[in-house]
Amino acid sequence: MNKNEKLIHLHHCRGAGWKTIKMILATDPSLTSLFTKTYAEWKEILPIPSNKLQLFLEDLHSHDTIEKLKQYENNQIHCLTIFDEDYPYLLKQIFDPPWVLYLKGDKQLLAKKNTIGVVGTRNPTTYGLEALKSILTPLVKKKFVIISGVAVGIDAIAHKITLNEGGHTIGVLGGGLMQVYPKTNIPLARLIIEKGLLLSETPPTRRSEPWMFPLRNRIISGLSQGIFVVEAKERSGSLITAQAALEQGRDIFALPGNITSPESIGTNQLIQDGAKLILTSAHIEEEYKTI
Repeated sequence: MNKNEKLIHLHHCRGAGWKTIKMILATDPSLTSLFTKTYAEWKEILPIPSNKLQLFLEDLHSHDTIEKLKQYENNQIHCLTIFDEDYPYLLKQIFDPPWVLYLKGDKQLLAKKNTIGVVGTRNPTTYGLEALKSILTPLVKKKFVIISGVAVGIDAIAHKITLNEGGHTIGVLGGGLMQVYPKTNIPLARLIIEKGLLLSETPPTRRSEPWMFPLRNRIISGLSQGIFVVEAKERSGSLITAQAALEQGRDIFALPGNITSPESIGTNQLIQDGAKLILTSAHIEEEYKTI
């Protein structure tokens, strides 16, 4: 196995979360001794409970990664590791970049410069949908890549507007590429694969779990120069994405809304906290004129 294959192998092991892999790479950057370390050596490197360490070692010494990679290849799934030269530059700059990305579709989109993440409520108002279309359409025509999370509501609409205009879109899943969630968005996911790019840091056959979605949100913002929050309640996943974007040094854009609408409380608060108020596409475009 080469270094990339070893990292993918590690990425499939139970107990090997982001921090665990970081600790392993800190002691063995080229993963040369991945299969030769003793139990005692692993116990010293990884401060995880014995039962989790046992599961990790079981997977480490039993998984057939070469067979998995053949299965992925047969399903047109490409694996991109942090060791690869074409790993997305912006994503690599964040505090916790994914060690492995699983891709399906046009991976050349990861090299595009102007990238805007779009997030928002699952229950958009008529106002939110109309505003999204009027602001997003000119951006799509000016070749901005629109990135979102393939969720119900604003995410799905952002992807659909982009695809309908013949633009570039990247969908980021919480679960694996072979387990699209929600199932109602499987036709949309297929369209994104056909005309854009679908990706995830979760191994392809794994189903999504609630804890995966905040991790997905950091990828949406990590791939984007700025995040546009369209409508968001006071506590919502969109605000988690905005917080991740803030920590990553990304621009935060927000659509102002009716102060009596629950769907606008979050976006209005973002504006009060310093996000840029967006009324037209020009307000986003002007931030990236030199790129």
